[in-house]
Order: sequence, then C-alpha cells, then structure tokens
Amino acid sequence: MLVKQELINKIKDYFDLNVYETKVWLALLGKGVASAGEIAEISRVPRSRTYDVLESLEKKGFAIIKIGKPVKYLGVKPKIIIEKLRNNVRTEAEERVDSLSKIKDTNEFTQLEELYKGGIDPVKREDISAALKGKSTITNYLKEIIQEAKKEVIVCTNAEDIKSKQKLFKQTFDYLKQSKIKVKIALSGDEDLIKQLANLFEIKIKKVDIEAKFFIIDRKELLFYLSKDKNNEDIAIWLNSPFFSQAFAGLFEKALGR
Repeated sequence: MLVKQELINKIKDYFDLNVYETKVWLALLGKGVASAGEIAEISRVPRSRTYDVLESLEKKGFAIIKIGKPVKYLGVKPKIIIEKLRNNVRTEAEERVDSLSKIKDTNEFTQLEELYKGGIDPVKREDISAALKGKSTITNYLKEIIQEAKKEVIVCTNAEDIKSKQKLFKQTFDYLKQSKIKVKIALSGDEDLIKQLANLFEIKIKKVDIEAKFFIIDRKELLFYLSKDKNNEDIAIWLNSPFFSQAFAGLFEKALGR
C-alpha cells in the first residue's frame, strides 16, 4: 500500500504523531487487521521498530490488540480518534483554566502583584503607550482598561465583531451600567443586527458608516485597531493620552451629530 508523503506529513501534524507512528496507523487502517510483520512490510517501517511503534499507538488509543494468536492489531477508526482527542483537549483546557484561577489565591501571586506595583522602577500607566498583537492579548487588555473606567466608555466598531463576542460584551456592558458608567456605542454593519444587539444589551446603539474600530476610556485612554483584514493578525495601538483621546472623542461625537 503506497501512501503519498504529503498525506503522511499532514496526518502526522493533525494527530501529533511521529513519522513511523503515522505510517503504521495508516497501514493498519488500510489493512484492517494485521500482524507486526505484515505492518512492517506494508508501512515500510523497520521491523525492529514496528513493535515499539505499535505499543506507542496502543497507549495513545490509535490501535488495539486483537485477542488470539498470532498477535494481530487493528487500527482505530479516525472518527473515534478525533472525538477522543477533542475530549482530551477539552479536559486539559478545563484543568488548566482551573489551575490558573487558583494561582490568584497563592502567596506567590501576591508577591508578583507587589513586585509589579512597587518595584524598583514601578510601571505607571500614564507613562506607557504600546502596540498589542493577537486577538486574545488585545481582548484581555481591552477588558482590563474598560473595567477600570470611572466615568465613560466610548465604543466604535462593527456589529459582526460585537456579535462574535456578545457574551463578553454583555458582561462588560452590564458591569458598566451597574457601576453607573456612561456608555456610548456606535456600530457599522447590518441595521437589523444592530437592533438585536441593542435589545440584547439593553442599551442605545447608534448606527454609523464609519469603518473604524476603537475604544475610548474616560477620554484619557484610547485603544484602536490598525487592520480589519480577517486574514491578518490583529494589531492594536493603546495610547494613554488625554489630549489625543479627547480630540478623538470630539471627532466621534461630531460624526454622530452630537
């Protein structure tokens, strides 16, 4: 059974296997049931390595041993493997999230916070402007500065983006309203979707034709995206500049006719 190298490379990456494991698993899937010798011949994996590879695949759940003699092996159906890996990833992610959450309660985390706030050269937000890269990095930073707002948050983006993160924004807007912080939102995009979001968030949303994505916090801090191209990595600029933020807010309100 000849298998193209391109397929071997892709399957190897998809399922996090090495080359020998991939070749043996593909041989098993193609043969159905096979002995170690048959697998070595079909897969062209050295016979001396085939036993170790089969043992590794069995432990990972990609192969099972058929009861009887001589010993033969069966390849596990790809659909079952995918479901198994999905469950493993989900479990590992949940355990990791739980582990990270518990770090906040440790003495070491307290020391990290103290080091950040009062080190030899402590970081002061008013001294910093920065470029942020990556969706999760930008989202986490945006969430932090919004939650530290004291008076007002201005949001200008597109409706589809808000919809894709509606759970996060619902929590954020609810928090701002409970804290009696003024929220001004302008969205571009489908008018019906904007109305749905306004009803969901229970907040007034203005439709605009501005193709921009920015957030202004207390007219002191401004975070704006540099690109709307979904194929490129998200990049945003964060500025802590009251002068620039106030000017930007003034242009925003002028565009809204306020």
